This record gives sequence, structure tokens and C-alpha cells, in this order.
Amino acid sequence: MSVLVFGHKNPDTDSICAAIAVADLKSKLGLECKPVAQGELTPESKFVLDKFGLKAPEVVTSVAGQKVILVDHSDLAQSPDDLGQAEILGIVDHHKLGDVTTPNPLECWIWPVGCTTTVIKSMYDFYGVEIPKDIAGAMLCSILSDTVIFKSATCTDEDKKASEDLAKIAGVSNLMDLGMEMFKVKSAVDKDSPRDLLFRDYKDFNMSGNKVGIGQLEVVDLSIVEPVKDSLYAEMKKVKEEGGRNAVYLMLTDIMKEGTELLVLADDPSYVQKAFGKSVEGTSVWLDGVMSRKKQVVPNFEKAYAG
Repeated sequence: MSVLVFGHKNPDTDSICAAIAVADLKSKLGLECKPVAQGELTPESKFVLDKFGLKAPEVVTSVAGQKVILVDHSDLAQSPDDLGQAEILGIVDHHKLGDVTTPNPLECWIWPVGCTTTVIKSMYDFYGVEIPKDIAGAMLCSILSDTVIFKSATCTDEDKKASEDLAKIAGVSNLMDLGMEMFKVKSAVDKDSPRDLLFRDYKDFNMSGNKVGIGQLEVVDLSIVEPVKDSLYAEMKKVKEEGGRNAVYLMLTDIMKEGTELLVLADDPSYVQKAFGKSVEGTSVWLDGVMSRKKQVVPNFEKAYAG
């Protein structure tokens, strides 16, 4: 039986491509692995896989009785509900260590970089395994996506170096052109329902006993989302009630202006003031320079809810 390799719920491009890459590497090292996903592809992920001729991973939501490797997450809230009935063999991630625990030792690669595939590039190098051209292309796209074409606060020199190396393998000559091509696909909002847009890149967090959902839409211009902003807010209300959440936040990130309009729906909106020093005006607040949920939003909210 193959070991299942998968990223978080509502998978983004990094989760999808990291699963494909780790499954490839581990299989070549003698551990038969299969990349899977906890949800359908986003438009950006579909674009990336199509561009480099890769097959979309099968969607799997139950892993009881399986051996698994987690990529791009280590939080129970972002894992299958029955993860406790699976055996975790490894974690490859670039976020803080979550609340997943294991009864046995496991292989962990968790680095403070901008993208999981940056870590995986080093894993290929460590084991002396050549990266296939198609997988190198997908890994490169993951870095460009997660680091917002190197503009995000999460971006490191390791991400830039990995991108250069992967671009050579994949035969990509202009990283900026590829990045903008991806973000134009990512910016499209007219074909998806408000729910699909909200969950395109969404995660739930337990913040000092508060259930907090944070989604993100990255666009090349905020005017793109203006026509659907009201319907997005209405969907946030439904999601908050359905899940018994204390708050749902949606980051509308403008990659050109390098900032985020944060849509706020919370039992207590004052946590926004505590987290960012700015009060909510109407249903949102502009956060200049804020582009990363992982580094600039989640830690601020965790401190606010803890205090």
C-alpha cells in the first residue's frame, strides 16, 4: 500500500506541488508514495499542472489505517478528521510546528522559508536525486505563488536561490513573466462562486479557544474583487454561523500595491485593533505592506486573542 502524501485542506499550489514532489522523491528512495489532495485544484494550481504536464492528485478525505506524510502543514485543523487513525511517517513544511503529535519518531523537514518546495529542493539535493523537469517547473511556480513573486515578507534568500536552480532545470527564462501569468489566473473571480472564492486559500485556526477562519485572495488589482465584495461578505456570514466560528477574516491582497484590505466579520472586532493598531471602518481595514497570512496576520491575531 502506497504512503499517502498530502497538504492542508483547501489546498493551494504549494500543497499540491509539494505532495507531488515529495511522493516522487520518496518513491525514488525506495518508499512507494502517492500524492493526494484534500480538495479540488484552485484555478492557479490547475494552470500550473497543465503548464508542466502533471496529473492532478486524487482527492482523499479519509486516511484511517494509512501511512502518511504531511506537507505544507502540521495542524490537526488542517488535516483529515481521522488523521489520528493514521501513521505519520514525516512532515515537510515551512510554517510553525502545529499540534500534530506522533507515538513514534518521524522525519521532519520544517524550515523558516517562504515555501515548502524550497525545503523539498534541498531534500532532493541532500539525497542526490535529480529533479524531473516537469516537477521542477511546478516547484518553481509554488515558490513564485507563496512568496508573491518574491515580494512577501516570508521570502528568503533560500527561496530565491531555489527558484534560480529550478528555473534552469525547468527551462524557464523569465521568472517575473511566469509569476504574472500565474497571478492573472489567480486574480480571476468571475467564474467562481463566492464560497469557492472564500475557500480558495482558507485555513481555520484555534486561537486561545477561539475558532478563527482566515482566507486570502491575491489579485493584481483590488478593483477586480470590488463587484463581488458584498457577496463574499455574505458568504463569510454563512461560514461563520455554519462552523460556530468566533471570527472569519478575508485578506484581499493587492500584489502590485503590496498591501491587504482585510474584510472583518468577528464577534469582537476590537481584536483587529489589538492585532494591527488600526480600527475597522465599516466591514474592512487597509493594512499597508501586509501580504503574508503566515508571517504578518496569523501571529498578530494569535497574540491579540491570547492577550
